[in-house]
Amino acid sequence: MKRRNIVIHCLVLIMLIATFSACASTSKQSGTGEYVDDSVITTKVKSMLAADDFLKSFEISVETYKGVVQLSGFVDSQKAVDTAGQIAKSVGGVKSVNNNLNVKK
Repeated sequence: MKRRNIVIHCLVLIMLIATFSACASTSKQSGTGEYVDDSVITTKVKSMLAADDFLKSFEISVETYKGVVQLSGFVDSQKAVDTAGQIAKSVGGVKSVNNNLNVKK
């Protein structure tokens, strides 16, 4: 009976370790907490861009991975590119911004 309890406890411990290691992030995949943080950053950047009177008419795509924000799309001027980059940098949790916005000619 004692041996059976020890085996059961070991199996439960192994299952817990496997569960926690499955939720950890790797270099190629973000963990659950990082994904939530990135989606919050993306939402904040999108809402701030939409709230800006100068930028709200442009179709700007925002993606975030591990705190790095990528902006893409087309705008009418370099001023719009610079403004969008400054807005993205101002959001808490943003490590850097890859501003890939293109000026329409």
